[in-house]
Amino acid sequence: MAAHLYALGAIALWATVASLGVLLKHIPPFLLTGVALLMGSLLALPFVLKDKRLWKIPATTLALGIYGLFGFHFLLFLALRHAPPVEANLVNYLWPLFMVVLAPLFLAGVQLRGVHVAAALLGFAGAAIAILGAHSGGDGGATGEGGWAWGYIPALGSAFIWASYSLLTQRVKAFPTAAIGLFGMVSGVLSLLCHWALEPPMALSARDWLLLAVMGLGPLGGAFFLWDKALKLGDARQIGILSYLTPLGSTALLMGLSGRSLTWSIGLAAVMIIGAAVLGTRAK
Repeated sequence: MAAHLYALGAIALWATVASLGVLLKHIPPFLLTGVALLMGSLLALPFVLKDKRLWKIPATTLALGIYGLFGFHFLLFLALRHAPPVEANLVNYLWPLFMVVLAPLFLAGVQLRGVHVAAALLGFAGAAIAILGAHSGGDGGATGEGGWAWGYIPALGSAFIWASYSLLTQRVKAFPTAAIGLFGMVSGVLSLLCHWALEPPMALSARDWLLLAVMGLGPLGGAFFLWDKALKLGDARQIGILSYLTPLGSTALLMGLSGRSLTWSIGLAAVMIIGAAVLGTRAK
């Protein structure tokens, strides 16, 4: 039960990313991510200052953390640049499904049952309805550009990276959750290097810094710590299915803040995703 609560905490924070992203859409994505990740890493400092051994982890574990936090964001931003964003975001949300179906390959003693696959597919269908329905105004006419774009490949890659990172954290030698701060710090520096190399320079306002702090301490900081605790304590298959609440919450929050009324598609998606979560979390 504790694992589910930690996962739901991370999911609730991740649901705010889209709304914060709208408020910060004028900031280049690598600059936004770099600053937010560095701010999020500060959450670990009070613990590290008390015990510096918390950041003394094997190089392979640090590499895994960079692979997860930096690799995921790098490929996602690449996808959003080269594919219709709505569809690219949907492809990226294959990661909970990947978590479920790949769990037996990455984790010893974990078996995949039909109920897990059914719940994961039901959750993905609900996420598709939430994302596509919201961007069509709920009337069935999606606003995405459609068609093939090579950007779908990095979107698929970002989904695989986050799913495999989440599973592999349980394969490596146990590390303290405070080490997530080190992952975020190094990944933040790499993101700022990408900003320097790929994006135009930009001066940030006081409001920008405030919103970046909210994003850094929340969805690009605190959420990663909660997610790590959830994975350490719980069943990766169940947590993966629960994760479909993220696009549902994100879409609903974004529509609420923009003054749009919730549509039938959000209601149907909610029923499907919550049904998938109940089905998946009860399965052993």
